[in-house]
Amino acid sequence: MIEQASYTIEPEPIDSPHAQQALREYVAELDRRFPSGFDTSRAAPPAKTDFVPPAGVFLVVRVGEQVLGCGALRTGPGGIGEIRRMWIAPELRGRGAGRALLTELEQEARRLGCDRIRLDTAAELREARALYDSAGYQEIPAYNDNEYARHWYEKTLS
Repeated sequence: MIEQASYTIEPEPIDSPHAQQALREYVAELDRRFPSGFDTSRAAPPAKTDFVPPAGVFLVVRVGEQVLGCGALRTGPGGIGEIRRMWIAPELRGRGAGRALLTELEQEARRLGCDRIRLDTAAELREARALYDSAGYQEIPAYNDNEYARHWYEKTLS
């Protein structure tokens, strides 16, 4: 059992072994959950430099040395940030880690000068949609060409 306070959320270079491990797990889970699998090249793929300060940041969630989550933020024109690649391992879900990661990504967006934040998600990810709804995100029209997305969200940061 993993206790709520036992995880950490910290910036990590996206090309580090821990970040790459988290991204592999993220892709593997989506590949299992989506009816036709998951191909990152069809999901509005970001450039690696998008997640490097000052353009953005990549965060890793750990319990000890075990990588159990990740999330990325990239900044765009007009003070709009975008959350990408947010994932929490199944064994850490329901313990507040997803909400904590979302909050950290929002704080990073503020720090990088964003006043709004956007994200997209797939219809199959009902738990993600519930998190975004409960965190004050509002559904908006599609803003990208992510083939897997069926829901697009935005939140004004205070």
